[in-house]
Amino acid sequence: MMTLRQVEVIRAVMVTGTIGGAAKLLNVSAPGISRLVKYTERSLGIRFFQRQNGRYFPTPEAENIFEQINGVYKKVDDLSEIISKIGRGGLSELRIGSVPSISQVMVPRAIERVRRRYPDLGIDINILKLEEAIDYLMLGRGECVAMSYRLEHSGLDFMPLASGELYCIVPPGHELAGRKQVSAAEITRYPLIGIDPNDPYGRIMAEIFARNRLDYNITIRARFGTTVCALVKAGLGIAIIDQFTVAHGGYPGIELLKITEPTRFDTYIAVKRGAPLSLHVEYFIESLRAEMRAVEPSRGNGKAAAGRGRKK
Repeated sequence: MMTLRQVEVIRAVMVTGTIGGAAKLLNVSAPGISRLVKYTERSLGIRFFQRQNGRYFPTPEAENIFEQINGVYKKVDDLSEIISKIGRGGLSELRIGSVPSISQVMVPRAIERVRRRYPDLGIDINILKLEEAIDYLMLGRGECVAMSYRLEHSGLDFMPLASGELYCIVPPGHELAGRKQVSAAEITRYPLIGIDPNDPYGRIMAEIFARNRLDYNITIRARFGTTVCALVKAGLGIAIIDQFTVAHGGYPGIELLKITEPTRFDTYIAVKRGAPLSLHVEYFIESLRAEMRAVEPSRGNGKAAAGRGRKK
């Protein structure tokens, strides 16, 4: 049997026609090449080359062997090409889901990082409601979901992403515009958009209002943050929004006010329990966590905490 090293050396001599050329091609010493060729011929009982004036010519007996050697190298080249494609993300697809609040700004920034590392990777992003995330993962439609809330489910695991805060958003020219912060009592003096007590973020404010025995008037209900921001921008009321929806100036034309009362919340990545994660989704999770933690309340304050900063 020939070793891969012997195959490599014999082919190098065949291609270059000289011991010195083979040594240069393989970046080794010429005597080492000569010794290995002689040892291979002696151990196999086959003469591979005829030596004429310092050059090496394949013998008729070795022609079939050289054909097989070239076939081996063709397979090696094919393997190298596949490995290169995999390293760039080719032949694979990243399938991830996200709730709307995280998908607006944070997911695109994380995907930008993923694209830089894996330029050929196919990417499929699904925007999901909380209740849709379970089927998405359990039925294998995607590998992970960025969540604003941790569910209790025996088939899912949850990994921490980052903590965030809620902000009061107002249109330019509003009575509260220009303020740095506002209390829950002050918020209830104005018509509110959104604040669904069943929503994870809405539940935080609803509990604050209830704890302080504050009545509030919801004039328009809108579930998704982008719609809420558009309604506020149009001057139809004020609203409570999570900081990740409006991070990095993600929705211009509104002003952000910090809420006096504590409104901190946690976000998570949900995955199917026991399912192995691809390298691509692991890097996406790492990238998303880095982007979100960069704007955590503990790392900034005021509008800066909401993500006003330089894009990485």
